[in-house]
Amino acid sequence: MRYISTRDEDHQVSPGQALGRGLAPGGGLYVPEAFPNLSLDALLELEDPIDLSTALLAPFLEPDLDPEQVRRIVSRALNFDLPLTDYDGSARVLELYHGPTAAFKDVGAGFLSAAFGELKQTGRTIVVATSGDTGGAVAQAFADVPSERVVILYPRAMVSARQEQQLTCWPDHITSIRVDGSFDECQRLAKQALNDETLCDQLNLTSANSISIGRLLPQMSYYAISSLAAHRIHGSNSHYVIPTGNLGNALAAIWLRTLGFPIGKIVLATNANRTIEDYLKEGVWSPGETVATLASAMDVGNPSNMERLNHLLPELETLRNSVSAFAVQDEAIAAQIRSDYQAHGRIWCPHSASAAVVYQQLQRDPSEHWILVATAHAAKFHDIVEPLIDAAIPVPEALAAIFARPSRVQDMAPDWSAFRSILNRLHVSG
Repeated sequence: MRYISTRDEDHQVSPGQALGRGLAPGGGLYVPEAFPNLSLDALLELEDPIDLSTALLAPFLEPDLDPEQVRRIVSRALNFDLPLTDYDGSARVLELYHGPTAAFKDVGAGFLSAAFGELKQTGRTIVVATSGDTGGAVAQAFADVPSERVVILYPRAMVSARQEQQLTCWPDHITSIRVDGSFDECQRLAKQALNDETLCDQLNLTSANSISIGRLLPQMSYYAISSLAAHRIHGSNSHYVIPTGNLGNALAAIWLRTLGFPIGKIVLATNANRTIEDYLKEGVWSPGETVATLASAMDVGNPSNMERLNHLLPELETLRNSVSAFAVQDEAIAAQIRSDYQAHGRIWCPHSASAAVVYQQLQRDPSEHWILVATAHAAKFHDIVEPLIDAAIPVPEALAAIFARPSRVQDMAPDWSAFRSILNRLHVSG
């Protein structure tokens, strides 16, 4: 397998190099030069999630990682349940929030940490821009790896209080920076760092955002597991509604469908940050200023992974036939949280609730099989959800332990020189 840059197809690297670099030179994102040919019939026989994920991901990582190494990586990343549960008798919910930080990002973060270990890529500085969940998942995944430094950038007043605790309660090799700006400004700073050759050489910089291929590849696993499980029951494709911010989660499903897995329609649920929906409707890519919403982890005005999606599907009409998107306002999110708790006892986080809103609004054939993707545990957003359902949300044990830790953070303006100074200090102290 070779990886190329979305901005320069002559630039080719191995899987290990793509994982280690994070961002391609010139700001491009790494994508497979060609997708591997997989035997769907053989994969259908693999009911164990670790077996299936290993068989799926090994071709993307050879020759730098052999199948046994991939199995060890996958075993660490998928060390929790990914249940498919009933939703009002008409669809299933893919619950991706049973990991250590109660968010779907745990799969990719755990995979990346384990992959660096297998590749013997140590002494790195991992820069993470987060709209809420990524930073906590990456910090958790690297908390016991003091040879790796993690630098987390997150937007002030645009994450929940419990998310902020998850971003700021880690050992000394993890630096948390609260930026007086939006997620898009945090992401811009992270990309500037990754494009700074001097810093990259000094600090061995890489990324753990979904711009990293190491985050994106393992997210295909849970769509493989869920789509094949449903296929064994129904013998047909499953259609997905996926909450999306930076588009990495949804892109993993789109890549998996490209590989021939039984996935039909892919519908994106966004919030008031409607860049993707407007692009599909109007044909003009026009990123806007980030809007703060109840679904804060989806507050992204300029989704990075649209570059990968446009590379895969460069013709606008083909893209429109491949994926659809619907923006959901806060009022609808709140109403869905309230009504689904009253009707079914289902407790949504605001992001997962956006998928339920979109699902209810779709014109659906009764014969279709739908899966709604639930991306985070509602306990992380208790200040929003509990008043809506008039009930306390049980806190998972792993989250409770995180919430009890002391936190520390440094504040910064969304300024490149200020961020570069912080990174330079890490180099001097390192």
